[in-house]
Amino acid sequence: MKTITSYQEFLESKRWKHVSAGKEVSRSEIHPMLFDFQKDVVLWALRKGRCALFLDTGLGKTFCQLEWGRLIGGRVLIIAPLSVARQTIREGTKINVPVKFVRDKSEIVPGLNITNYEMLDNFDADIDAIILDESSILKSISGKTRMKLLGMFRSVQYKLCCTATPSPNDFIELGNHSHFLGIMSRQEMLSTFFINANKEHTQFVGDTAYTRKGSNKGGQEWRLKHHAEGKFFEWLSTWAMVIDHPSNLGYDGKGYDLPPLNIHTHFVQIEDYKSDDSLFFMGLKGVGDRARVRRDVAEAKQEKLAEIVSADEGQWLIWCGLNDESTAAKAMFNGISREVSGADPIEKKVEAFEDFQDGKYQVLISKPKIAGMGLNMQCANNMIFYGLNDSWESFYQAIRREWRFGQTKPVNVHVLLSELETEIFENVMRKDKQNKRLRMEMVNIMREYEKGELHGQETVYNEYCEDTVKTENYTLMLGDSTERLREVADNSVDLSAYSPPFADLFVYSNSERDLGNSRGWDEFFNHYDFIIKEVLRVTKPGRISCVHTSDVPAMANRDGYIGLRDFPGKVIDAHAKAGWQFVGRCFVQKNPQAQAIRVKSKALLFVQMKKDSSCSRPALIDQVLIFKKPGENSVPITPVDNKELDNEKWISWAHGIWTDINESDTLRYHDARAKDDEKHICPLQLGTIQRCIQLYSNPGETLLTPFMGIGSEAYMAVKLKRKAIGIELKSSYFRIAVKNIRSLIETNQLLIDGI
Repeated sequence: MKTITSYQEFLESKRWKHVSAGKEVSRSEIHPMLFDFQKDVVLWALRKGRCALFLDTGLGKTFCQLEWGRLIGGRVLIIAPLSVARQTIREGTKINVPVKFVRDKSEIVPGLNITNYEMLDNFDADIDAIILDESSILKSISGKTRMKLLGMFRSVQYKLCCTATPSPNDFIELGNHSHFLGIMSRQEMLSTFFINANKEHTQFVGDTAYTRKGSNKGGQEWRLKHHAEGKFFEWLSTWAMVIDHPSNLGYDGKGYDLPPLNIHTHFVQIEDYKSDDSLFFMGLKGVGDRARVRRDVAEAKQEKLAEIVSADEGQWLIWCGLNDESTAAKAMFNGISREVSGADPIEKKVEAFEDFQDGKYQVLISKPKIAGMGLNMQCANNMIFYGLNDSWESFYQAIRREWRFGQTKPVNVHVLLSELETEIFENVMRKDKQNKRLRMEMVNIMREYEKGELHGQETVYNEYCEDTVKTENYTLMLGDSTERLREVADNSVDLSAYSPPFADLFVYSNSERDLGNSRGWDEFFNHYDFIIKEVLRVTKPGRISCVHTSDVPAMANRDGYIGLRDFPGKVIDAHAKAGWQFVGRCFVQKNPQAQAIRVKSKALLFVQMKKDSSCSRPALIDQVLIFKKPGENSVPITPVDNKELDNEKWISWAHGIWTDINESDTLRYHDARAKDDEKHICPLQLGTIQRCIQLYSNPGETLLTPFMGIGSEAYMAVKLKRKAIGIELKSSYFRIAVKNIRSLIETNQLLIDGI
């Protein structure tokens, strides 16, 4: 591991990116048949080594994956859906890339090999590269098979995932891709960039961007942390290319503009239909009810089905969802159709698909889960959905079999439903509208990142800025504490008092400079070490630093257990390592009921105590850790002479357990929360700050707070006739801190003037 010697190197190491681990290949080695954007995508994927190509249908992902496999070299295995493997072999012949169909690991040869997902058990990780074709299958296949994929090929050096989707708001699927590629586990991705929306007691609906519901056990719903949005898509662009048109990335898109897509709905009226348990139809009430209604009305739709097909002599795809539908359609178009069912042998399925592509018969009847992924069916421009389910992706993928690059005619999609099923169609259309909008947002957000990635240039958006407000009584600095502390002279500060942020990603900002934006405690304390050392440098010998901390809740999705982590202990170790002397600590009592309401901790609720108190715990107690810089203090601190402390007060404070701090005695902080902040800022109680100042400084001396927030420590320093140096990274907090301290000065001036 590279030794980090400077702060700038450290900040670079904190950036969210997937490091390239592939091969550099000359552009001239790529087959000339590929378009320019496809060549650049292949070069990028080769350079990455482990990545995903989310290229919309018709953009040539098959050519891209074949060239990637050829040039990455070694024994390469492609796993594809049943209907796609033979088609991939034919595509390979167009660019002189031989692909061998294999049924088990003994048949694998150097070069490109392809098999079906159904044969996964016949293989192991003894290969050099793995390609998942139609990799959105990572979300739709059974949990057992998905976990087998994630585990079986963990050690394979090179990996590529290819799909026309995933859905842009399907973050679980993106997490599965990241997990398979070995970039970041799904759970780590969720805990890093996302909020479990269930815990917010908020209902997110379909037209709310970046929400997803019901994909995890227990119906968990996730949304992007507001400050994480940019970082998430920046991180995503380092391992995935999301392209729905070459012009997205500045390439010539000539020929990729698709012909019109015409969706026609046909609602068949059903008389006197009633549910099994009702006197009349009460609406669709679930998956089982939807399937029952679909089965009951299938016969009533047959006449309309025949009428639609007879209106056009061209080829037709008829998409069915039930065996009864498929059987009825086969009987209706006997002699001009083929039915492909799940029970058919592989060879029969492949023959039927190829014969349809060659125009040997007019009507292909199948289910989207059998023929709706990956197949090129531009030979036809008409299709019928003989009923629908609520899956938008199934609907989308089935349409894209015909509506794709190479289609020259308008594509006519007929949706045949009973009037009882209207809400299913409306649900799919709502999802379609949502996905189009979110995909466009994703493409727009990632555009510049991806351009930089394709051309080997990182796109860095530096929003860091600095400002300074200086008077006789205070110096307030906007900026990074590590860098702005360099402006403070050696041995010039009499006391420092502050609360460091905890490692809590993207809660208040998206900046690498934010100490809280650390992936774990190791990174957090590596960052904090820069600040601890700077505070030591500027502090006078023998003087004090008061650091406000508390234990930190451990969470199952982040730490693997529910409990507490000893944050104060780590802070003490970090200060000792930097050269400070730990000389004491004070505990500040907290109200457990108020804390339960604020942090929503089940461990502090009456109901948990009554249900099972083994899962209860005491309230988190604030701790003020007291550190001293080695050396002799040249100016004694005399709080008694300053009339700020007497013997009785000293005895009370010296107990080390402060039970009389008013928890609500803080500067107003609710206005400090920016609209994108995930939490309210938690300012330190003014009573706690006052004790630190009066115990460890004299009037006229200088207090430093390197994490100023809304200005609590600087405010109390000025109020108690000290001088203040405050540094804050977040602009909105800095502005409020300046406002708070200016208002204090103005109020004091009015009192002095007798107003």
